[in-house]
Amino acid sequence: MTYEEYLDEVTTLIVEKYGIPDAAAIKIVVDAQDKEYFVAHDDKPEMRTLDRAHTDARNLYQASLAKSGKKK
Repeated sequence: MTYEEYLDEVTTLIVEKYGIPDAAAIKIVVDAQDKEYFVAHDDKPEMRTLDRAHTDARNLYQASLAKSGKKK
């Protein structure tokens, strides 16, 4: 999948798996982009798999919880 499709997939998975609003999931992904979390994904298309999207969605969501001090 393209880089943009990958980001969309990660965002969608965060919404679907964790039941948060679209805007909150988009913020998580945009913040991760700002911190260059996805640079390797852009450079290496082989990283843009559905399995990896599930892992990234989980990791980013958990990091957002830790940042906010919330638990789930």
